[in-house]
Amino acid sequence: MPANRRQRPAQIGARLAAAQAVQAVTEGRSLAEVLPELLPRVSAGERGLAQELAYGALRWHPRLHWIVNQLLERPLRRRDRDVHALLMVGIYQCLETRIPDHAAVSETVAAARSPGRRWAAGLVNAILRRCLKEREALEARWQSVPTALYAHPQWLLDAYRLAWPDDWTALVQANNQRPPMTLRVNRRQQDRAAYLQCLADVGLGASAHPLAADAVVLDEPVPVEHLPRFGSGAASVQDAAGQQAAALLDVQPGQRVLDLCAAPGGKTCHILEGQPELAELVAVDHAPARLQRVQENLDRLGLSALLVAGDGTRPDKWWDGTPFHRILLDAPCTASGVVRRHPDIKLLREAGDPDKLQHLQAALLAAAWPLLAPGGMLVYATCSVLPKENDEVLGPFVAAHQDVRLVAIDAPWGRSLACGRQIISGESGMDGFYYACLVKQ
Repeated sequence: MPANRRQRPAQIGARLAAAQAVQAVTEGRSLAEVLPELLPRVSAGERGLAQELAYGALRWHPRLHWIVNQLLERPLRRRDRDVHALLMVGIYQCLETRIPDHAAVSETVAAARSPGRRWAAGLVNAILRRCLKEREALEARWQSVPTALYAHPQWLLDAYRLAWPDDWTALVQANNQRPPMTLRVNRRQQDRAAYLQCLADVGLGASAHPLAADAVVLDEPVPVEHLPRFGSGAASVQDAAGQQAAALLDVQPGQRVLDLCAAPGGKTCHILEGQPELAELVAVDHAPARLQRVQENLDRLGLSALLVAGDGTRPDKWWDGTPFHRILLDAPCTASGVVRRHPDIKLLREAGDPDKLQHLQAALLAAAWPLLAPGGMLVYATCSVLPKENDEVLGPFVAAHQDVRLVAIDAPWGRSLACGRQIISGESGMDGFYYACLVKQ
């Protein structure tokens, strides 16, 4: 083999891949970043299992972490975090899946075997068997431990409880459910009824979402390559809550539109699908690599936009001075409303993040407002359910600007707040989202 030819990474099993993903997330990497690196190393037939185990172990991570610590006689060394992650993957199989107990134990023990670490396989075997034996006692004990009972970090439970005292338990329960797979039908190619028929023709059950005009909800999730004409842009994956943004913008022919913090481009594409006669759509994001995702989505859908890598708080570095008739500010946030889709948020976010992000959100809003033409509208959006990132950003801004008029959102979804409208995670099968509409007088 030539010296410059890179050797293919060794193949690994589903359990080991899931454990490596869990460990990487505990070390600060996102699941969306890690899984694409790991799944190609897993046989095609086991990739679905690897993904299920990784997502599941992270979804229940606070509980699984507590269980592991209850069953270990002494804490594992820092260098043995891989074994700790594998134990959580094993316990997840035993408690939350239909995998037979003997298979969950034997396959996870096999994944623990490695040269020079015989002890790891023995430990994994002993802990998993003890978990199965003591599962009822463990469940009785975690009832009094909120982080284990609700499988959320304490700071996030406190934030939910403070924000939604009557709804927080339903919210955290929704976070722990597998989310539906919702599609956005590309109306440039066909209407929703026609695509539902396409799905039925290939044996995929689906229904129209009642609160989003282009949304279709699959009965069961499937790989996107199984969707009819997905590669040619007939549909995209996007939750019904995220699909509300384009409707609220109400873009008209000939208008100039700014999508700020645009990546990965789902809302950018939805705007273009709904209005083919825009003068221009400018999609801005701070990271060139993230803009590549936007371009890939545009290419698949046969759409075009002007992509700009730039800091949203410094439009003087990239704005050409021509006002926009519509601005979508999809502000960076804690993503506290989409935990069911991104369970790694439970590990990657910290108690101080809402305050830090509030400063950024306010800065982005202040920077975007001068770019809006008189009579134009700015839609502020987050996938957060925390008021600190939503109404508490909009309220001070509106109070400080005499040329701002809040537009009440009259919609059959969510609940009305002082400045905007909030969808709570799980309501009507949707993710948690916040929207506010501001018109420049």
